[in-house]
Amino acid sequence: MNLPQGKFTNGLVITNVVIFLVIWIFGLDQLAVLKGAFFPIRLNGEAIVDASFGWMVPAWLTPLSSAFLHGGAMHIGFNMIMLIFCGRFVEQALGARLMALLYVAGAYGAALAEFAMNSESTIPVVGASGAISAVIGAYALLFARNKVEPVGPIPGHIVRIIWLTLAWVGIQLMIGIASRGDINGVAIYAHIGGFVTGLLLTRPLLGWRFRDA
Repeated sequence: MNLPQGKFTNGLVITNVVIFLVIWIFGLDQLAVLKGAFFPIRLNGEAIVDASFGWMVPAWLTPLSSAFLHGGAMHIGFNMIMLIFCGRFVEQALGARLMALLYVAGAYGAALAEFAMNSESTIPVVGASGAISAVIGAYALLFARNKVEPVGPIPGHIVRIIWLTLAWVGIQLMIGIASRGDINGVAIYAHIGGFVTGLLLTRPLLGWRFRDA
């Protein structure tokens, strides 16, 4: 399968990889997480460290900053593969600007879903998985071609969405187990939130792009 061109998608991948390498080379992993990760409890206005620690990314911006932080080579590697494959197709359909809007909205949708379910959590959430989940949701709506039979009263297209969501979350769980030995660090709600954001925004964004057609 020949992948379409995608300058914005390629730029995202390059940016993520460069940030990961800089953090890894200079041993800034812990510092980067403390300053830029998404901590759900911060949206409640609560501090997670002593004020003497210094400047941190504002809480409202951490859903985006955390999307450029990753927990290891396997984490970023798999995320970037999925981003390249799905992102280029979605960018071809939506264009670079609307693809960027979808990606940012996915990051925030993921963070809000995690906050809704774990508002008191002090566990940092990092990784582009939430934003990429929105891209995968868009890809599922735009390019899934195999016919899926309905299950009882559930229409086939809804069944496809459910299966894709479960598959994506399942893969993330396996990555979490492989890289950390457990599932405690896997933000399942964030992945679901990002995916649902993609499903909800794809058709409106597509309609907006071709509004004059």
